[in-house]
Amino acid sequence: MAIDELQAIVQRCQILEEENFRAEDFNLFQVAGQKCLEEGYAAQLLEVIQNEKNKVIVKNMGWNLVCPLVRCILSYKQEDDKRERCLKILDQLVQLSNPKELLLGLLEQIEQTPGEQISETIMLLLQPLQTVILKLHGKKSYSVGLSLSTILNQLSLLPVPYTKDQIQEDKLHLCQCCNAVVDFTKPFVDEVVKNMKTSESGERELKEELLKFCLKSLKYPLLTAQLDQLEDIEEHPLRHFAAEIIGILSDIGEFTPAVFSHGSHSQNWDNHEFLDIDRNDSVDSLACLSYLVFVQYIGIDCFPMIFSPSYLLQCNLLHVEVLLKRTEESILAKGLDLFESCLLRMDNNSLLHQFLEFRNFITASQDLVKVMTLCPIEDLRKKSLNVLQLYIDKFDTEGKYTLFRCLLKTSNHAGVEGYVIQNIKNQIDLSLKRGQDNKWFTGHQLVSLLDEVFCLPEGAETDLLQSSDRIMAALNLLRYLVIKDNEHDNQTGVWTILTKVTQNFLKPLHTGLNMSKAHYEAEIKNKKENRRESHTSNTVCSVTVSGEKMPNMSAETQLQVLHSALFTFDLIESVLARVEELIEVKIKAVTDENIGVK
Repeated sequence: MAIDELQAIVQRCQILEEENFRAEDFNLFQVAGQKCLEEGYAAQLLEVIQNEKNKVIVKNMGWNLVCPLVRCILSYKQEDDKRERCLKILDQLVQLSNPKELLLGLLEQIEQTPGEQISETIMLLLQPLQTVILKLHGKKSYSVGLSLSTILNQLSLLPVPYTKDQIQEDKLHLCQCCNAVVDFTKPFVDEVVKNMKTSESGERELKEELLKFCLKSLKYPLLTAQLDQLEDIEEHPLRHFAAEIIGILSDIGEFTPAVFSHGSHSQNWDNHEFLDIDRNDSVDSLACLSYLVFVQYIGIDCFPMIFSPSYLLQCNLLHVEVLLKRTEESILAKGLDLFESCLLRMDNNSLLHQFLEFRNFITASQDLVKVMTLCPIEDLRKKSLNVLQLYIDKFDTEGKYTLFRCLLKTSNHAGVEGYVIQNIKNQIDLSLKRGQDNKWFTGHQLVSLLDEVFCLPEGAETDLLQSSDRIMAALNLLRYLVIKDNEHDNQTGVWTILTKVTQNFLKPLHTGLNMSKAHYEAEIKNKKENRRESHTSNTVCSVTVSGEKMPNMSAETQLQVLHSALFTFDLIESVLARVEELIEVKIKAVTDENIGVK
């Protein structure tokens, strides 16, 4: 019987000095103890462990029972008496076993736990872990760091609840476990706070381990957590976890340095080890921290409100860049929300153009363009467009001018270029209506910008279908300029460059339209002939348009696509004709007026 085997090994070891214990004794004790647990002799095992005569044996060998003990505890229901006895055994092991060996045993058990039991195992062992570490006076910092690292590495294997139902169910107990881990750290945080003014290496090391824990927690699970999913966001368990993490940062004096460590380019950590943490591993963590503070307002009461909105934007743009480079929906959304939040703190036209000399102010607009054009999620594309417009609105006039020029040169997307041209038109309209001398959207400076607008990159051979959004926006701008700006006034300079515009834009556009329409009409004719030959409109086939092979589709569908392209060309041609008509009328009116004067 298992209990007899255990009694036998215990009686043999009772007469030995602990230095005479052999590896065989450890193994026999573990096997016998495991059998007792599996065969239902937990009560008898507890008696053996509580026996004062076995104190030395338990001290040296007790940690070997952690694995079978945890397995049994998790297999029993909460109200089961056997579970209670096993918990008492665990408590005795914590009190009597060698702390160093038991610590390793507890962490080994956490590491070996399968996915569905990770949170439950961690929550079961947090209190024993805390008690054991508090006994390790000499290596407390290392033990705290090792424990927190092991716990977070295991938790990172679990998916973060995303939807409202997943958050409320918390099936794998991730949210509950995260908040339990915070409770585990509290005595160590209290110790750091108590000894803040000391410069002992042990206290600095403990502070560093807590900082590492906070930064890792910000990266997982908080970076991907959806904190706005619940109607009452205050009830979100991970929001509470985020508040606790920021609370720890504040308590150990690293909250404000962490917020600014990435954005301000200064060495805010109070030692070089902390600086290395920031540089090497924590750009995601610090970006998440800024999101929590400036979007969710978690910890905002601890933040010094002495910084200008433009400085906060400057600091946060590097965090925005980190977030917008990711592809996960929740992280992209955080980047857009953080960007928007910083911009909403500013008045329109208040952001000085000199800020565009900083690289991140230029890359911010380029990152928005990438989200607008490449992100598969429509809501995020729309949000990115709104943020881009907000960003444009915040710059002073020269800043807007510089940003427009940059976007026209770098976006490589006709839709974005068309949007920028529409913004240019709006700025010109404001300048003309105000009647003020705005040198950036009138006169010589505007002429330079219009050179970027009124051009076809490849002349008559430009892909007009691909560039249709830009071309239509440019034609509408030209029509507006011709109508609004008289040749006598020529405030915009459009009449000065009209010959160049005609030569470099309008004439090549005419030629390109003729070529494109002829090409597409020929394709339509071929498709119709092929359809008659095959006697069916449902035959799947392909066609090449503008040098690119269209995807396989029915002949009828391809005809619809080709006709749609022709319609686009007709629309461009119609606006082009109207623009040329307006130019002709204006020139004739000026000519007639000059003749009348003579």
